[in-house]
Amino acid sequence: MGTLKVTGLAKSFGIDELFRDVSFEVTRGDKVGFVGANGAGKSTLMRCLMGQEEYDAGEIRWDTNDTIGYVEQTAAFHGGTLYEEFRSAFDDIIALGAKKAALEQELKRAQDEETLAAYSRTLNRFESLGGYDYESRLRRVAFGLGFTEEDFKKDVDHFSGGQKTRICLAKALMREPDFLFLDEPTNHLDIGMTEWLESFLRDYRGGVLLISHDRYFLDRVATRILELDHKTVTDYEGNYSYFLRVKHDRRAALASAYEKQQAHIKKTEEYIRRYKAGIKSKQARGRQSQLDRLERIVLPPEDASFNYFAFHKPPECAERVAELEDVSWRYGEHEIFSHIDLLIRRGDGVALVGPNGAGKTTLLRVLVGELTSPTGRVKLGSRVKLGYFSQQHEGLHMERTILDELLYEFGIEEEQARKYLGAFLFHGDDVLRRIGDLSGGEQSRVAFLKLMLTGANFLVLDEPTNHLDIPAKEAIEEALMAFPGTFLAVSHDRYFLDKVANCTLVLEDGHIKEYLGNYSYYRSKAEAEEKEAAEEREAAEQAARARERAREKKEKARAKKAHAADGAAASNQAEDAARRREEALRGSIQSMSAAKRQELIDRAEAEIAMAEAELKGLEIEMNDPALQADPEKSREVAEAYAAKEKEIEQRYEKWERLTEA
Repeated sequence: MGTLKVTGLAKSFGIDELFRDVSFEVTRGDKVGFVGANGAGKSTLMRCLMGQEEYDAGEIRWDTNDTIGYVEQTAAFHGGTLYEEFRSAFDDIIALGAKKAALEQELKRAQDEETLAAYSRTLNRFESLGGYDYESRLRRVAFGLGFTEEDFKKDVDHFSGGQKTRICLAKALMREPDFLFLDEPTNHLDIGMTEWLESFLRDYRGGVLLISHDRYFLDRVATRILELDHKTVTDYEGNYSYFLRVKHDRRAALASAYEKQQAHIKKTEEYIRRYKAGIKSKQARGRQSQLDRLERIVLPPEDASFNYFAFHKPPECAERVAELEDVSWRYGEHEIFSHIDLLIRRGDGVALVGPNGAGKTTLLRVLVGELTSPTGRVKLGSRVKLGYFSQQHEGLHMERTILDELLYEFGIEEEQARKYLGAFLFHGDDVLRRIGDLSGGEQSRVAFLKLMLTGANFLVLDEPTNHLDIPAKEAIEEALMAFPGTFLAVSHDRYFLDKVANCTLVLEDGHIKEYLGNYSYYRSKAEAEEKEAAEEREAAEQAARARERAREKKEKARAKKAHAADGAAASNQAEDAARRREEALRGSIQSMSAAKRQELIDRAEAEIAMAEAELKGLEIEMNDPALQADPEKSREVAEAYAAKEKEIEQRYEKWERLTEA
């Protein structure tokens, strides 16, 4: 069994230490989630494992025969069609197949020992790599990740960035290597594809190490969590939710032990001060020695988290915040959705989910007025002030610092601006960085904070947690749960939707369906509905099969009745004919000479003996296990046996007539 073993790994960039003394193991069958804040060094550590990055100290060991699949966040391709790109994942198998075919041709001409040995080696390797079923693996994974037969014909360079990430993921999964290293594999996947990937990885026989900020995904896939925090790695058994509980309990236990130790230190120091020069000075010196040897508990820094503050309460608005009546949209001849009716009520936290391409962002743009529906109408309630968070962050001024963006836009004091920014994890000199120099996730945090400070009482959010690490997602979640207004959010982050939403809208196949609960509630209801529908379909199919059987039975009974009537008449005619033949035969036998009759008796006895020998052969054949394993052959022999029995019976009847005469 292959094992990846990492011992004492360390990496620095100049004087900036990224991680140190990192040790862990991953064996075949492990599903290990790798978590930590953005910039902690997770991707760098994974590149060290792959040999793409040098490390400063430590050791990485694994079996040289183990195969490795790596999916990073950036993609590079060979060019050509998508099908050709997918086939390139099997270049070694295809080459082995060509070599096998060439050796087969050689063996047809001459079967020398050297060629036979080479063919045997090639065939074994080809079969061990799954050479006969690579095409089915290719299609199973490609279709599971949302690609179609039509996509196979397209130039790979014409796909979007998100689609290219899915192509890289598909190529790694197709080969089913001993170890899979995945860096943010759910980026650019819709919920349906993510759920397919979860199922694939849960059943995967190899070892999996995956970097992810998708907490729901980690809960459903990971059996262990590695956390890279404060420059080292801690290993936790269980999924992400279990890791959070254990980490909290460990921190609480450490804090309790720290407090007790501090109380002991304070008491001991007080004793030393009081008695160091008096009659108990010897005891005081002993306690000082104990204190010097004491291993001090050090509390790790607190994790960055949302610092609660009260938002300015937005103005009250109508109970019916937004209404869509008979709304539609199409691009050219392609209809995205039609006849959508929707009501959003005051105070609701609404999640909008659906597959990629279903039209979720388009529906948001219709709601906020960026697009105009050719049918129906969109109505905002009285005193509704709408705030829109788009994925492009058009409202940010890239030349300003983060602090200036808040000071100029909202005219607030610097102290208050820093308080707001601290809640969204911008501390100290971070607030003096230019917005244009921030990462996508950092820009998202600034844009979201600005939105919440506008005084809007209805927030429309398009993927607000994209590009955010887990601490930043938690800050957004806490802010939304503290928000006293109404919001509608499109997101693929199921953990986020479970935490903030009390209503889930599902947009699929051009129609929308409402569930009065969070994402998990919607999934449980949808699964129950699917099960009920499947049971109804099965019941309907069973009823249809029963009706068909009854109809066939009725038809057979009718046919049997008609056949019986015809058979009775035919039987009477046959009996008359048989009687006439019997009388003629008896007359013929009686007119024969004794010598001729004896000759016929001898011949009949010989034919009976031969037929009985053939019957015995059929009986032996029927008892052969190999024959019994073949239902078709077994049926044929049984029919021959029955026919031979009937033949012997007829021959005995003929013999009896000859001997009686």
